[in-house]
Amino acid sequence: MSELTTIARPYAKAAFDLAVEKGELDQWSEMLTFAAEVARNETIVDYIGGMHSAEKLTEIFVSVCGEQLNELGQNLIKVMAENGRLKALPEVCTQFLALRQEYEKQVDVDVFSAVALDQAQLDTIAGKLEARLERKVKLNCSVDETLVAGVVIRAGDLVIDNSVSGRIRRLSDALQS
Repeated sequence: MSELTTIARPYAKAAFDLAVEKGELDQWSEMLTFAAEVARNETIVDYIGGMHSAEKLTEIFVSVCGEQLNELGQNLIKVMAENGRLKALPEVCTQFLALRQEYEKQVDVDVFSAVALDQAQLDTIAGKLEARLERKVKLNCSVDETLVAGVVIRAGDLVIDNSVSGRIRRLSDALQS
């Protein structure tokens, strides 16, 4: 896995720099997301792993992607195929999207609650997290009935457990020590 990360980094950075320069972050995000899904397809994975020429791989990959790739996106696929790096395309996409989030000062936050939260509660959570993290926050909400009550918030390495089950667990740990 770390090998793919190392392989993907320069491609993601180059694509990101080009997208910023041309003002096409949305278009590049869509292209790379689509191309990464194509690269994850079992048939394509088998084809990439086979003994095929870079030209043939590029031709097949671009034909599968169709109009989803512009000329520069097709050039990226061609360069990656020539260097035998198409298997790293999903990681290129992941790193590109991470660079974009950092550039736009945005963070994805997972919010787990015992019951569905209303819009006022979500706005309060988003506002407080934006102030604390100094970034725009995109909330991904889901209901976890095992929490009994309260919320658990995860933003990268930050975890805020304000659930009843979390409080009970902390109380138990304190009593046992």
